[in-house]
Amino acid sequence: MELYNGLITEILGRVNSHTPKTWGYEPARAWADNGQNELVLTRDAAYELGGGNLPASNCTAVTTDAALVPEDKIVLVGPDLGEIRADTPFARIALLHVNSISGDDQEAFRTIRDMEFVKYHVFPTGYMMRVSPESGREQVRVSRQAVKRGVSFRNIGNSFIKKYKENKLIDHVCLIFVTGDRALCKELAETAKKTDAITLTLNHIMDGLSTDCSTCSFKAVCDEVEGLKELHFKKGEKPMNV
Repeated sequence: MELYNGLITEILGRVNSHTPKTWGYEPARAWADNGQNELVLTRDAAYELGGGNLPASNCTAVTTDAALVPEDKIVLVGPDLGEIRADTPFARIALLHVNSISGDDQEAFRTIRDMEFVKYHVFPTGYMMRVSPESGREQVRVSRQAVKRGVSFRNIGNSFIKKYKENKLIDHVCLIFVTGDRALCKELAETAKKTDAITLTLNHIMDGLSTDCSTCSFKAVCDEVEGLKELHFKKGEKPMNV
């Protein structure tokens, strides 16, 4: 899976230029899971990550290149949860190093989608996520009680990584959080759109739609991302190397 490699390199370059804080994966530090998405009312909230019209995005990018995601870690650019005092711009990015994805094209695509859907199965107590697949926004309402108890992105990151690693195909996870920096969050929101465009184009290919590039609405994505056009014209061969 090399389709996202260019975007992963772009993301890491932008994030690392801001001298982020980093922590290794420690499953024992995972924040308590509520088992389902908790309702945090406005009156009980300390603030919202990506609240109002502030930038708020998430994306997942998959690679088989171990050099891009060589270890499990949590990365933070900006204030931590205990330091935030008001609504703030927000971005969350999951970079996944996976084993070679085998099987036919449909099976490979379903495997990638299953990894992306992990975000719908993490329910940290006092950390209410609202994800909009249509807009790509991810807003989080953090309760005052969770802040009082010492919740941090180190805790939340460990919760996400723990859930991701239930999938045996995932070797390493780099979980990135960005807060406070409006410009960087806007840039990462645009990168998230590009990531989603690749995934949508993959969906288009898997549906076996027309290979007439002159009429395809995804032509611009195929032209930009190395390997997508080749996948389109190899559709139907098994296994399909994505």
